[in-house]
Amino acid sequence: MFDYLREYFDTKALLISLGLVILGLFSVYSATFDVGAAAAFKKQVVWAAIGLVALFIMAFFPLKTLQRISFPLYILNLGLLLVVLVVGERVSGSKSWFGLGGSGGPASFGGQPSEFAKVATVLALSSFLARTSITLSNAKHLMLAIGIVIVPMVLILAQPDMGTAVVFFAMVLPVLYWAGASNFVLAAIVAPIVAAAGALFGTLVFLVSLLVSGTLLYLTRQNRFAVAVAFGLTLAVGLSVQAVYERMPAYQQKRISTFINPGSEQKGAGYNVYQSKVAIGSGGFFGKGYLQGTQTQLNFIPEQWTDFIFCVPGEEFGFVGASLVIGLFTGLLLHGVNVAGLSKNKFASAASIGITGIFGFHVLVNIGMSMGLIPVIGIPLPFLSYGGSALVANMSMVGLLMNFYANRKER
Repeated sequence: MFDYLREYFDTKALLISLGLVILGLFSVYSATFDVGAAAAFKKQVVWAAIGLVALFIMAFFPLKTLQRISFPLYILNLGLLLVVLVVGERVSGSKSWFGLGGSGGPASFGGQPSEFAKVATVLALSSFLARTSITLSNAKHLMLAIGIVIVPMVLILAQPDMGTAVVFFAMVLPVLYWAGASNFVLAAIVAPIVAAAGALFGTLVFLVSLLVSGTLLYLTRQNRFAVAVAFGLTLAVGLSVQAVYERMPAYQQKRISTFINPGSEQKGAGYNVYQSKVAIGSGGFFGKGYLQGTQTQLNFIPEQWTDFIFCVPGEEFGFVGASLVIGLFTGLLLHGVNVAGLSKNKFASAASIGITGIFGFHVLVNIGMSMGLIPVIGIPLPFLSYGGSALVANMSMVGLLMNFYANRKER
């Protein structure tokens, strides 16, 4: 029995995820303790229990069956993304929520299909790339692979939910790299991002970003025509940034402008970021003690139990608490890469990298925005932030990693 568990049961992934969930429950309780939002903590406990069931279902689901049903699951989730645009409730400016009572608040019940669409998309993309007839050196196959990710991304942008949509874009890079995409393909995907980011900071930075992008494309070139096409696309994306920015909702414009000039909005759009930095910085080395964080308990950061939950362990347990959270996430990400390397099944290997990429992007962006290093784009911290859909989806992905580890010798 013990030999079986040691060989096939992924104890490491289970313990790390449970540790993060427990830290999340403590953090949500603290953030809602004295601000009249106790219902959020009670709901999070229920969702954690549901997530644990989902984790074990995914962990023991037959691998071959999972691969076969990946595309039907993907189509189902696309349908849900379409339906939510018609009948969904609008929460924080985005029509992304199926819910009853409270429009996504602590007293409501429902879910966001976009969270489960991330899981379905990474499975469908991995299943497609695992086919023996697929090669990423074939332009048609490459476009189909990218299209699998682009379709749900566009539907989520229509809500609009830019933060979640960007996660889909970030997902495709590690999976394509792992599946053997050329350096030029990866550079062609990254270059428009670099140009778009540079355009936000003015003409000079934009020109420098174009120079960097062009150099990157040239150094990884396959032929001159491909370089010209990729650079033309990069230039078009960079030049369109201003037009896209002007069409963004006002709150998203403020988030970007606050990041570019963080000192200009300490009482406006940058208020949460400013207070978040104060909370984390005031925690010192050992923190102020559980339920003793002044920024948290005095509600300086509105709805801190959502996107800015990292401030709670940062303030109440200081550098030690923040390091524990980051250490657990680091362990999970390294384990995800290890599972991908051990898996002989191409579907499981690619899906492991995709799941690891999703977790990694969430962690990087959420902690980065809590510390004012990255624009606030509304991405929760996995396992810690309040949110039933995200918690169940994240625990399902851990279950998938456990599944892939158990079947790592299967082709």
